[in-house]
Amino acid sequence: MGRAAPSVVNIYSTKVITRSYNPLLDDPAFQRFFGRAPVPRQRLESSLGSGVLLDRDGHIVTNRHVIADADEIEVALRDGRSAHAKLVGSDTVTDLALLRIELPDLPAIAQGDDRQVRIGDLVLAIGNPFGVGQTVTLGVVGAIGREAPGINAIGDFIQTDAAINPGNSGGALVNAAGELIGINTAIYSRSGGSEGIGFAVPVTLVSQITTQLREHGEVPRGWLGLELQELTPELAASLGVDNPTGALVAGVYRNSPAARAGIAPGDLLLAIDGRQFARARDALTVIAALPRQREVSISLQRGTRRIETRATTIRQPD
Repeated sequence: MGRAAPSVVNIYSTKVITRSYNPLLDDPAFQRFFGRAPVPRQRLESSLGSGVLLDRDGHIVTNRHVIADADEIEVALRDGRSAHAKLVGSDTVTDLALLRIELPDLPAIAQGDDRQVRIGDLVLAIGNPFGVGQTVTLGVVGAIGREAPGINAIGDFIQTDAAINPGNSGGALVNAAGELIGINTAIYSRSGGSEGIGFAVPVTLVSQITTQLREHGEVPRGWLGLELQELTPELAASLGVDNPTGALVAGVYRNSPAARAGIAPGDLLLAIDGRQFARARDALTVIAALPRQREVSISLQRGTRRIETRATTIRQPD
């Protein structure tokens, strides 16, 4: 743990919130009796989280939701130093972001191999829960290749019972050797606190995403313009589908590649480039990995008919 702890940083982000007022206050008739409209008030909204130093050049990985829409990002190291951070890039699909600070002699974390992680392995979660300062919690790996609530496009999380609370987001999950194996990202909770089910993005995926963010400032994902949902037995019965497998097309964006390919709501998405899906979550994982300007073959079922079509991915519109 002594190897990893200096590489885990605290992140404090602030954004300016402008409180709006009723536009009727600008009406001259109103101002005649009550005076001029008030100036919109501004206030600072702050959030906190954790991050991990990946290299001695000052690159820090954290969760996107920790720094989303931030006007200012401050990073505090365990040795007492602090610095303003620059946002290099972020990715909404994996909820990861890459920051950079400029300080000398930065303690980069040693990276492990999440492919060697096994259920029952001891792990440590290092972060800054509730802003109380750096803490370490001990747990075991409960599952690998797990899905996390609210993050549809990744089905490869490491699940652990090491206590993860608000403020731990973006912190390190390390193995017994002090090597980084994941970035703590989400918890399953009914109370808002840790209930023994936490999820970490595996370090292999973290490395892939941060490399893209470093090179492009984003992850150049392709977009088809599909909204998918799970095909329940009830929906399958209403659609006359005997074998409830695949992803149900719930919506198609206008003028999107999917719309131009003739895909319509109610279609059953069966495969992309020959890769078949058992569930909508599997389809979302495949679609999230598609590069831009890639022509793909799409297999659909519409009623009792099998349809084959093609679409070319594009950049997702803002």
